[in-house]
Amino acid sequence: MSRTRKSAAKNHPAVENDETSASKRGGVKQDGIEQENPKPVAVESPEHPADDIEIDFSAPQYFLNRELSWLEFNYRVLREGMDERTPLLERLKFLAIFSSNLDEYFMVRIAALKQQVEADVRQLTPDGRTPAQQLHEIAAYLRVMLSEAHTHFEQVLRPVLSKEGIHILEYFDLTQEQRAYLNQYFEAQLFPVLTPLAVDPGHPFPYISNLSLSLAVQILDDKTGEEHFARVKVPGSLPRFVALPEELRRGVQGETLAWAGVPLEQVIAHNLDTLFPGMKIQAYYPFRVTRNADLALQEDEADDLLLAIEEALRKRRFGPVVRMEIDAHTPPEVREMLMQEMKLAEDDVYEIEGALNLGALMPLMSLPLPHLKDPDWSPITHPRLRRLDDLNDEDGEEKDIFAVIRKGDILLHHPYDSFATSVQRFITQAASDPNVLAIKQTLYRTSGDSPIVNALIQAADNGKQVAVLVELKARFDEASNIVWTRRLEEVGVHVVYGLVGLKTHTKTALVVRREGSRIRRYAHIGTGNYNSKTARLYTDLGILTCREDIGADLSDLFNYLTGYSRQRQYRKLMVAPVNLRQEMLALIQREIEHVKDGRQGRIVAKMNALVDPETISQLYRASCMGVKIDLIIRGMCALRPGVPKVSENIRVISIIGRFLEHSRIFYFHNGGDEQIFIGSADWMRRNLDRRVEVIIPVEEPYIAKELQEILGMMLSDNRQAWELQPDGTYMQRRPAPGHLERGTQYILMDRTRANAG
Repeated sequence: MSRTRKSAAKNHPAVENDETSASKRGGVKQDGIEQENPKPVAVESPEHPADDIEIDFSAPQYFLNRELSWLEFNYRVLREGMDERTPLLERLKFLAIFSSNLDEYFMVRIAALKQQVEADVRQLTPDGRTPAQQLHEIAAYLRVMLSEAHTHFEQVLRPVLSKEGIHILEYFDLTQEQRAYLNQYFEAQLFPVLTPLAVDPGHPFPYISNLSLSLAVQILDDKTGEEHFARVKVPGSLPRFVALPEELRRGVQGETLAWAGVPLEQVIAHNLDTLFPGMKIQAYYPFRVTRNADLALQEDEADDLLLAIEEALRKRRFGPVVRMEIDAHTPPEVREMLMQEMKLAEDDVYEIEGALNLGALMPLMSLPLPHLKDPDWSPITHPRLRRLDDLNDEDGEEKDIFAVIRKGDILLHHPYDSFATSVQRFITQAASDPNVLAIKQTLYRTSGDSPIVNALIQAADNGKQVAVLVELKARFDEASNIVWTRRLEEVGVHVVYGLVGLKTHTKTALVVRREGSRIRRYAHIGTGNYNSKTARLYTDLGILTCREDIGADLSDLFNYLTGYSRQRQYRKLMVAPVNLRQEMLALIQREIEHVKDGRQGRIVAKMNALVDPETISQLYRASCMGVKIDLIIRGMCALRPGVPKVSENIRVISIIGRFLEHSRIFYFHNGGDEQIFIGSADWMRRNLDRRVEVIIPVEEPYIAKELQEILGMMLSDNRQAWELQPDGTYMQRRPAPGHLERGTQYILMDRTRANAG
């Protein structure tokens, strides 16, 4: 390492000496924890390396496939929707998230694998698979998972919903009054927007838009005896379920149901004769397509990155189809015709029993039935910032967020701590403060009506120098970011679109303020986006600080982002792609050296994904030397824990709950001189080598202690934690008999409420 980082925090047993949970490897019960294996093994276990052979830590048998690992993550999401402990409408939410996750997975990951196959790429993944092998295994694995998801929805959730007065009705089960209402709805709301498209020699097969639901309609002309085929698109601009009015929502005993609705495609299907007068409707079959939606962009050839991305967005609509979901009862001739027209192989087609697109269930979460949802959670103002909310407080200094920051760094943990009264307040107050001279900020993803962007616009109107790096290449937020870019440029904000070949993923803001005869820099560095909406749904960390070394580092970083700079050294920050990879590997190596010298070696790391082969190999070396390693990885993990003589000292868990775990924390015991870091980067090649990321050391002892307590909670979680097995499957923890459930997110909500009292 280029320098030594130190933290004043010492001997916090929540992390360092977690003997009751972290050091018990491989048992069925762990400190009041039982594990449940929810499904059979999906990946073969590696052979044990021979004792007398030097281990090649880069060998394929020591890596899990990242694509299959992601599917395992999405299966854990699905399992939350199947867990009876989860409130009913929340179960629907998890099924909807499971489905929406798959949409994006096909649009990006499957699309990329198919492109590799078409380009005859034969390079093996770290686990030894070709692109074609991965596609075949993914398809086989997904069919089982999708069958389980749809069977659970149709056979378990729908009956339970009905018992609660929530009825998703089939058209055949409707009364005459209900059908009459839907016929009127069709005439008034649907008929004007529907466009039936014939398919014959005079009418080519129509363009099918991405993620659109359609009806394949078989038609008979009674006069000629000819059979025809047509496609009717189900409008995506209308609700997927047509809700019945209260007077038509009656149960078997005459009671008014909480909600009743009919799938939109069924309303259309049973009025098709209106669209094809004089024809006989023989049958209809729903189908849905997914297209390649990843941007193909040659940045180094673009004269104007903004215009290049706008053009790429237009082309995205016409990406090749990578998946077709189709009703399981569709006859072979219709299925084959659709496959031929959209150039699909057998592995690209997924037969669905029941309703297509479970993601359409999400709007049911808005039903006013609080007893079927998680208890409401409203983020609470951080204790250090509470006096800023008190309009009756006469202490003028405490009205100033900058004065609060000068008293010491502030650790923010969203959504437990309020984003609006912390990060958002930091930027909005800077925008109006006459002593603030400049604001510099990165924006990766932000909300539709962004208070942060509006504050930056206000700052520019107030004559402050404002520089914003808007990452135009943030996937699926490109169009939104283009809109914000233009708004910012119109008011004179200096907007940078990002660096060629790199995505700017770091979450940083720098405020430059005149205070008397000196200039002081205030900063926010976090793990999450400056998005007020996701700040209520994702768990993220951030630090507000005015430490001079951090401010100086951020000034250098923004010069790197906005100008021409080859900055290679930073005082405190680890920055990708400059030095983050080397620094992280060195921190792991330092734990190895401590063990060699007879001291304890301990690493705890929390992140979203771990797939970087070099980092995984280094963790294996550390494990073999006796370093105790706990990894809290929400999503993909290519590391195999618990492999004899390779990773016996490594445990991996995943926390899945009502909030999306998005924060990144890195703890190193360092022979007792502990160090802890937070930041924006996962241990993935893209984060370490192809993105601009920032990791900040935590040097305030009370903040370091709080972070270690959070890690300790997660390591002993027996409600929301899943433990990764050597074969790639996950086992869900459950409380052992006589032990209470300890879910990290529930504990943190309770603790935040208690601190607010």
